[in-house]
Amino acid sequence: MQREPGLRVLSGDRLAVWGDPIGHSRSPQMHLAAYRVLGLDWSYGRRRVDDTGFRAAVSALDGRWRGLSLTMPLKSVAYATAATRDHAADLTRAVNTYLLTDEGPLGFNTDIGGIVAALAEIGHDRVGSARIVGAGATATSALVALGQAGAERAEIVARRPAAAEPLIALGARIGVRVTLAPLDGPHGEVPLTVATLPGDAAVDPEVAARLADMGGTLFDAVYGQWPTTLADAWSRAGHPAHPGLGMLLHQAVRQIRIFRTGDPEAILPDEEAVVAAMRLAVVGD
Repeated sequence: MQREPGLRVLSGDRLAVWGDPIGHSRSPQMHLAAYRVLGLDWSYGRRRVDDTGFRAAVSALDGRWRGLSLTMPLKSVAYATAATRDHAADLTRAVNTYLLTDEGPLGFNTDIGGIVAALAEIGHDRVGSARIVGAGATATSALVALGQAGAERAEIVARRPAAAEPLIALGARIGVRVTLAPLDGPHGEVPLTVATLPGDAAVDPEVAARLADMGGTLFDAVYGQWPTTLADAWSRAGHPAHPGLGMLLHQAVRQIRIFRTGDPEAILPDEEAVVAAMRLAVVGD
């Protein structure tokens, strides 16, 4: 979804990330580092907002505001209340970015592009098959991302496989054959596992070890509570494990593109330097 002709984006310079909890978010560091490189006199903060208070909080924003980054538990309610949505948001029924306009907020899902770019950085720019651990909103974005990376097959493992049944239909829409399995297996061997569980999710160490033995490289969407139980299991098995900082970084790059132009694919001026500054802000090297 590119900006429609005649659609006026509000000219404010205030932006923020909303969610609950929100104190752990590293988005302010990344965004402000990018704005400095771009020469943008924008502010970017954080605010604790839950799903019950979201609509009222958005309605209270005035013309000083330009856009929002949205994290859990707001992605579903943001999708429901967006004036229009991009294709990625419609596929996943999740919005993590609002661009504020005079006709209401435009909703985007930049998590998909963030996952694709992060997987490419760790050597998985092309994927034949993969396993996704978890069946929530992030799993939905991960499945679409794997499809964009060329995956033909994906196994979804979850404590309650029935909760993942909607992902079978989504897979059919994007050309990925999805199968379901319980978390405790058994599991076949795959070259890549994408973990989408919360960082504090309890996983039995024996179950984690079996997943690690058959799971190839681990890409874990968690970044604030590292290492996770799964990452520990992968390390003990001698397999590579990567945190979700790459996803966080690259989805934020797409958010900044949106905040500048309304288009998540519009490359930023000197984008390589922008990405380097953002990476330094969150990882220090």
